[in-house]
Amino acid sequence: MGHKVHPNAFRLGVFRPWEANWFANPKDYTKMLHEDLEMRRVILARLRNAGIAKIETERSSNAQLTVTIHTAKPGIVIGKGGSSVDQLREDLEKRFGNRVRISIQEIKQPELDAQLVAENIASQIERRISYKRAMKQAILRTMRSGAKGVRIYCGGRLRGAEMARREWDREGRVPLHTLRADIDFGRATAKTTFGAIGVKCWIYKDQISPVQRRLAAIQEETVPIAEQVTPLAEIIEAVAQPQAAQIEVGSPEAAVKVAPRRTRTATAKVEEKTAAPARPKAAPKPKAEAKTEVKKTAVRTKSTPAAVKKTGTTRNTKKADS
Repeated sequence: MGHKVHPNAFRLGVFRPWEANWFANPKDYTKMLHEDLEMRRVILARLRNAGIAKIETERSSNAQLTVTIHTAKPGIVIGKGGSSVDQLREDLEKRFGNRVRISIQEIKQPELDAQLVAENIASQIERRISYKRAMKQAILRTMRSGAKGVRIYCGGRLRGAEMARREWDREGRVPLHTLRADIDFGRATAKTTFGAIGVKCWIYKDQISPVQRRLAAIQEETVPIAEQVTPLAEIIEAVAQPQAAQIEVGSPEAAVKVAPRRTRTATAKVEEKTAAPARPKAAPKPKAEAKTEVKKTAVRTKSTPAAVKKTGTTRNTKKADS
């Protein structure tokens, strides 16, 4: 319980690089490490009001030391005509006996740098400004600059109280357990007449995926695309050839083969439609109908049915003779 991990050291190798980049033999490692620590102390003590956030060191094989200073006020570091930078380089060369090359990089958004925010709050506390007001203003400026979350912690004899206490304020979210979260951490000390007050600051900017995962994802995306390009042309050619052959051939045998199979009912209907017979002649009336007609005519003429039949037969014979 209560084991706190430094956020910057926790993310080393995931996406955050080291501040010291050099290799050394086991015999020379201790000496070079103390040189780096002493050099950082000298630079920070001399350029205390220059807003220095980070110092990076790099050693080459020809015993040259490259120092990169990240500052929010490059004009103070450079000086008039670069006089202060030249003086600093000469002092470092005399002290450590190596060739030193100094490069300066400007921080364009100091509100998003945790070290600079913590130093700003500490300087305000030293000037007897209320710590609550300083914390609220710093949080407001950081969130306006585009941060997704910020947390500020102050501990010590706040407002000169007899008993030390801790106060903190937060806005947004600060996921400390997420390795991909780009969280910047900085701390500073305010030296007041009633004791030292510590200030810590966490700023959550955004989630950053590691470079190796990005490259792996790009390779996985590009490989299948290259594999799919070649078979597409072959498929198009293979499909185009049989289509041309089907258009050229117009024999009835192919049409018979291609025609779908029909059921018996469907064939019967088709045959009836195609072979439509001529209209048949009117069929002779049956005997029952003939008898009824004879009776009707007998009623009209007021004679017997036998006489009607005889008259009908005689008329038919006369017509045949004529």
